[in-house]
Amino acid sequence: MSQLVHLKAALALKIKHIIMQNKRLFIIVLIVIILLTIPLKAMQLTDEVNWTLADFIVAAALLLGTGLLCEFTLKKVNQPRYRIAICLALLLLLLMIWAELAVGIFGTPLSGH
Repeated sequence: MSQLVHLKAALALKIKHIIMQNKRLFIIVLIVIILLTIPLKAMQLTDEVNWTLADFIVAAALLLGTGLLCEFTLKKVNQPRYRIAICLALLLLLLMIWAELAVGIFGTPLSGH
């Protein structure tokens, strides 16, 4: 039994170490989770929000992908001006894809219309 306790403690310490080492990654995942709870809660309050599991998966992939690409940019690009420009471009691309998927603003086949 004491081996199990030591194993749990070692695992908890390892997880804490990984989280602290990757603090921004943890924050990115936390923000994605928080953002995805907004439509989840809205679906419980109104019939106007009607997301399927596929919608949540696509939204999670878009948000997490954008966050991870920004994190990659922050790690690999040295000049702050380029970091800001690349991250803003990624956010703009996210918003354009989101708008297309939501209402078909550009009329591509992605919108499903």
